[in-house]
Amino acid sequence: MKFGICLLNIAPLRKEADDRSEMVSQVLFGEYFTIIDELKNWSYIRLEYDLYEGWIDRKQYELITAVDFKRLNQQTPHYAGELIDFLNINNSQMAVLSLGATLPFYDQHKFMINLQNFTYDGSIFNIQLNKKHLINIAFMYLNSPYLWGGKTPFGIDCSGFTQMVYKLCGYYLDRDSSEQAKQGVVLNFLEESEPGDLAFFDNSEGKIIHVGILIGNEQIIHASGKVRIDFIDHSGIFNKETKKHTHKLRLIKQIIS
Repeated sequence: MKFGICLLNIAPLRKEADDRSEMVSQVLFGEYFTIIDELKNWSYIRLEYDLYEGWIDRKQYELITAVDFKRLNQQTPHYAGELIDFLNINNSQMAVLSLGATLPFYDQHKFMINLQNFTYDGSIFNIQLNKKHLINIAFMYLNSPYLWGGKTPFGIDCSGFTQMVYKLCGYYLDRDSSEQAKQGVVLNFLEESEPGDLAFFDNSEGKIIHVGILIGNEQIIHASGKVRIDFIDHSGIFNKETKKHTHKLRLIKQIIS
């Protein structure tokens, strides 16, 4: 069994072992994984955080030992808390680091991976926060462009947005909206919801295709074109610019009580 870790700010996770293949998600700095299969210059991996699978270019990660993989699973996660910041690498190089990156073995601004020394002086998230903090973190992504498979302020999709917001607050969500819809407790009415609860939306076939975070005052923040704030009612999301409903409400879930 082989294990790896991403030491780039963002690496695409693809459906097939090809640079032209669909990006199904992203591997952020510090995310670690199990290598399931290898094909030429590609590796099929399973991310440890959410068990999401896909192909990653072999040049975009480093191998780690089984001992380090176990240590990573035992540590308290630390996540970069700045929209954009920089890492100092071996006191000789700088690298961009974006919101939500994992800081493995972090201790007082420093950590080491595979004999490389890193320094990060920005703010961090490392404790489980109260539900009310979800909204403040969600607003950090406001106006981020929509990107299928994205998980950062440089580009993010609807379920990547909800997953990352919850992750930074110390709560787990699956990667895709259809899987997230299976988590938590169903609320029967919008009036029962609180800021931080999730609203899910389906298509004409009844398949869950969209998710957003309720923020109160009959509003929702979600990734559609960009991370934006719209109105929501019992029919779904109402775009105040086009004056039309854009997504049909299917259900509301409370993940954090």
